[in-house]
Amino acid sequence: MFDPWNDADDSGTVFRDMITLALAGFVCMVLLLLPHVNPPGEEGKGVAATEPPGNVIIEARWDDKLRTDVDLWVQAPGDVPVGYSNKSGLIFNLLRDDLGSYADPTEINFETAFSRGIPPGEYAINVHLFRNLDNVFPIFVRVVARVKAEHESGAATIAATRVRLDHEGQEVTAFRFKLTERGELEPGSLHALHKPLRSARK
Repeated sequence: MFDPWNDADDSGTVFRDMITLALAGFVCMVLLLLPHVNPPGEEGKGVAATEPPGNVIIEARWDDKLRTDVDLWVQAPGDVPVGYSNKSGLIFNLLRDDLGSYADPTEINFETAFSRGIPPGEYAINVHLFRNLDNVFPIFVRVVARVKAEHESGAATIAATRVRLDHEGQEVTAFRFKLTERGELEPGSLHALHKPLRSARK
């Protein structure tokens, strides 16, 4: 039987009301903060998703099915050669050193190097066949050079070629080219005259 002079029932009701109000306040705060947790990006501002890092981008790609270790070697003007045993210089960084499908969780045989800035002068790009566990020859490597100048919205391809490797230890110059201070290809500067980079890394 309800006793109007008993405070026990009132204290239980007050406690439940306080909990309900606190919970309602918390839900309101969460709803008010949700739009600010991950604001929608402005169109055209998705730099990480659309624009590659670095200014000069060199990529090498070969048959994904092979356990073949092809190494990319690059050299910027006035800098040391950069490759698997010297992954960074003043200008270039080797960002991916791929060993082929051997000990590789991915199915892509791909190496890439990026530069910081675009110093004017000659760039040299080599590929070197370090190891071919499948003993399948020849190995064909697709090499692409792209440049993203400061005044451009994206990276423009300036050179692309297909290099043939016939034996382990072979180092081939894919191409050499000169860039101007504006990051433009100097006319007539693109060629493939051999320049050793791996042996000259020191």
